[in-house]
Amino acid sequence: MTVNQTLQEGKLALLTPLQMGEADRAAKASGIDGFGLMEAAGSAVAVAVGARWLMRPVTVLCGPGNNGGDGFVAARHLAAAGWPVKLALSGSRDKLSGEAAHAASLWKGALAPFSSECLEGAGIVIDAIFGAGLSRPLDGEALAIVEALKLRRISTCAVDVPSGLDGASGTILGAAAPAELTVTFFRKKPGHLLYPGRGLCGDVEVADIGIPALVLEAIAPNTWENGPGLWLGSYPWPQPESYKYKRGEVLILGGEAITGASRMTAMAASRAGAGMVTLAAPARVWSIYATSLVDAIVHSFDGLKEFEALLADRRRNVIAIGPGAGVGASTRQFVLAALATGRAVVLDADALTSFAEAPQDLFQAIVGPCVLTPHAGEFMRLFHFEGDKLQRARSAAKQSNAVVVLKGPDTVIAAPDGRAIINCNAPAQLATGGSGDVLTGFVAALLAQGMAPFEAAAAAVWLHGAAAAEFGLGLVAEDLPNVLPRVLQKLNARLDG
Repeated sequence: MTVNQTLQEGKLALLTPLQMGEADRAAKASGIDGFGLMEAAGSAVAVAVGARWLMRPVTVLCGPGNNGGDGFVAARHLAAAGWPVKLALSGSRDKLSGEAAHAASLWKGALAPFSSECLEGAGIVIDAIFGAGLSRPLDGEALAIVEALKLRRISTCAVDVPSGLDGASGTILGAAAPAELTVTFFRKKPGHLLYPGRGLCGDVEVADIGIPALVLEAIAPNTWENGPGLWLGSYPWPQPESYKYKRGEVLILGGEAITGASRMTAMAASRAGAGMVTLAAPARVWSIYATSLVDAIVHSFDGLKEFEALLADRRRNVIAIGPGAGVGASTRQFVLAALATGRAVVLDADALTSFAEAPQDLFQAIVGPCVLTPHAGEFMRLFHFEGDKLQRARSAAKQSNAVVVLKGPDTVIAAPDGRAIINCNAPAQLATGGSGDVLTGFVAALLAQGMAPFEAAAAAVWLHGAAAAEFGLGLVAEDLPNVLPRVLQKLNARLDG
């Protein structure tokens, strides 16, 4: 890993609230003043509010902890800049402690009652009631005021996260009001990227408050936001001395009833750089594949023995099974045969559902590199874990000994060793039939060219989202492979820039 890639990983690291607490303590232990961090945080909130909105009456809602302390600082800075500020505190000033008490002592304005009445006349609300570390559902006055804020739809800036949002998981604890802007500090939290939290945070701005990046070494985060900084250094760009077999060959199982799915997988694998793509077509529909695929070799086969004969060619270093394959015993046999080779395998759709009655048969057969790409329904058929999406994906990866790509608007890529990446560049137009088949092809092609499974899956997911965004509205799945070259050219330009 290059020094630059290490730095990029640090920038893309996501910290749980507990890890953020470790970062705060490490910064203080290094000699950084604790109130200095709070002053920087509150000042960053005030600057962000001033940059986003024209001057108008502001109500600052402060809780009893450090999040409230940040709110006191923001209120003081805005008032000093001439903004009309009303501040409401949950609880009493004399119950505050530490840096929050000091921040409150510097506020010379009045304290309004902490109730929905304090929202009257507000043009902007700064929500500094509770931060990302909240561990219990909102209740009492806090719940009432958050419910009132939801109803009134006042422009809101959340400090760290909207109050009532679990920063570790993105789940809602009782209630949470949507923010147009969220200002967080040092690094994002998983809850900023995972739904429903992501839908409540609005634009997320990460403020540098003086915590040195070196504290990440001791914390050793294992969750990141997806981005090229994680995998661009190992991306398999074509090299002058490369030839088609050096760039790998993907073998794709074609279906008999639904032929379009695996054809899109084949097109995607070709566009994503696989040196060769071979599609194993059932004999009865061979002609459909052979007449429609120009960039792939189409081999007719009939039954398991003939499929195993195709697997015997070791140049086919990646096998992709699932799109349009059909659910049933034959697909299970093809999957088990592919896994028995020990070569890299990508399993999606019908390949996963075919093991719904006996998922352990699938997991025990995984002896080589493997990427599973289920959507939520397919995931539930194989795995039975409780918890948030990040926890479930991690547990599934550990149980199956495969990289798991749990798809959705907040796709999670999890490795068996506990590493996880959350993707957030997927636009809504990706919710169209066949887009998952294309993703399978992207993953397979990157594996074929030598990327490690975790990085290949992360890169494929990001490229998938970037291609959809590049195309825009009106997208259908077959547009994704065709627009990928434009995305790759822009990505390659980063290396030259």
